[in-house]
Amino acid sequence: MGLTVHTMPADDAGGAAEALAQGQRLLAQGQAEAAAAALMQARQHPATRLAAHNLLEQHRLPGAFGEWMGVNCEISPQDDIYKFFDGHPTSTNPLRDYLADGWRTLSELMLLLEQVDRPLLRVGSFLEFASGHGRFTRHLVKALGAQRVTASDVVPDAVAFAQERLGVRAFQSVARPEDLPVTQRHEVVFVLSLFSHLPRASWGRWLTRLGQLVASGGLLVFSTHGAEAARRQQVRMDAEGFFFAPSSESNAIDAQEYGTTFTSEVFVRARLAECLPGAELLHFAPVWFWRHQDAWVVRLPAGGGGGG
Repeated sequence: MGLTVHTMPADDAGGAAEALAQGQRLLAQGQAEAAAAALMQARQHPATRLAAHNLLEQHRLPGAFGEWMGVNCEISPQDDIYKFFDGHPTSTNPLRDYLADGWRTLSELMLLLEQVDRPLLRVGSFLEFASGHGRFTRHLVKALGAQRVTASDVVPDAVAFAQERLGVRAFQSVARPEDLPVTQRHEVVFVLSLFSHLPRASWGRWLTRLGQLVASGGLLVFSTHGAEAARRQQVRMDAEGFFFAPSSESNAIDAQEYGTTFTSEVFVRARLAECLPGAELLHFAPVWFWRHQDAWVVRLPAGGGGGG
């Protein structure tokens, strides 16, 4: 007979803490089913939600998301994107919303690559740059297998999480693009929501350097805040088609280096011509990712990627 899980009052932080502690004690005693019931109670309260969730996932207990999603659903306590969902007033189930958002990104990327006849599942080497704590990476691993995936982020904890929890190769990024080593090139380099945060001084430099990580004839796929995003936020770009504000959802990176950036189509096309000579823009899709950020798919020339 299954255990009954009683819903606790939303403000019962003390009860949630006790349920979490009880779940931990029951796990130590080897009572998995009873532990799962206690942890699912603790998962209902914001104060204990993530800790209870991770215990359910790590021990593959009944009620774990990973059991039906088929991916590692552990979430780092340092994950700023999860914190964004957890604190958002419209998110009634931040765990589900966070995990579903990564799956949504995977579907959007797969559809985008189909439009340029480069199916994701045929990609032999994939670099996710500015990968964060694996919101998308975990779903990419399900599609490609960990052996074809490399992740990179400037936050050391994010790199460690990708390696230890998601099983992919990972390396730490750097503050200056010129200092980023180019030791391996990849068929696809995917840069989601980095160029939507870079200041003018490093925007083109990062475009050049990331192009150098793409294998001959491979693809650079990246996203930007474009004209529609600027209209929604009532942002006015300068004469060149650029706007930067030193503010973002990240607590781990200096806002002067990682803020919020809006760029026009004209600006991006000019930087592509300047920074990636010989590259071909295969596809431009306005408001593609999350129905908010523009998507760019660029093919690097045969014989080497990137300018500079």
